[in-house]
Amino acid sequence: MSGFDPAWLALREPADHAARSRRIEGIVRAHFAGRNSLTIVDLGCGTGSNLRALASSLPPRQHWHLVDGDTVLLKEARRSLTGWADSARETEHEVALDKDGYRIRVSFECADLTMRDLHFSDIAPDLVTAAALLDLVSLEWLERLVMASARRRASLYAVLNYDGGARWRPEAPLDARIVAAFNRHQRRDKGFGPALGPIASDAFSALLAQHGYRSWQGDSPWQLGTGDRSLVAALNAGFATAAAEIEPTLADAFATWARERIDAEEVTISHKDVFGAI
Repeated sequence: MSGFDPAWLALREPADHAARSRRIEGIVRAHFAGRNSLTIVDLGCGTGSNLRALASSLPPRQHWHLVDGDTVLLKEARRSLTGWADSARETEHEVALDKDGYRIRVSFECADLTMRDLHFSDIAPDLVTAAALLDLVSLEWLERLVMASARRRASLYAVLNYDGGARWRPEAPLDARIVAAFNRHQRRDKGFGPALGPIASDAFSALLAQHGYRSWQGDSPWQLGTGDRSLVAALNAGFATAAAEIEPTLADAFATWARERIDAEEVTISHKDVFGAI
């Protein structure tokens, strides 16, 4: 899987944080409430957005092991997390952060997640988490992750999994055609094998049940308005580009749609968050 543009990740971070299911996050908080410390592996960490969103819901002493296949994103994660913290102490391989009374040790690993051992025996995580990742992976890869985590009795928490719902208001004639083509594109191989795309959350919940987990699922939609024009513009361009790969004869019409729909009054992109614990 190729890396994402750090500028795109920065643009979407406020919407990601606002969208996360507070109900599911509350269940995660309650599950670990009796702990003083926690070790977390964050898969496909990008620039560290998941840590910034979740740290305050976890115990006061945390070790985050951030894993991504893109060295540029890992460097940006180190830089942005250091800037986010109240104070930071850096070594070659780690940073120690102080933030609002939380002490957070962060280690970094550049690894191809299609090849990496998903047991993480060298880290021994209590929690394995990921944001906006599971819709990109295959069922086979996801089953390997759940099996490996179940063997260690590690909890699993995946947020912002796209579920196939996308709406622009007011509606336009091409909206449904764009979404249908985009959703077909989401099932293409993104580096892990045939991607789960919009069925990722349901597939994940089913696998959790098969491997002895209790699980909870909640909605986490992006709800964008006229104040989010930059994000909507980038989002529209992404939808149009993907849809054009499915229906190339409509590429020009899709590109026009993307430009015109920047002025949509409301845009809703549906996601789901899933937490599993043994």
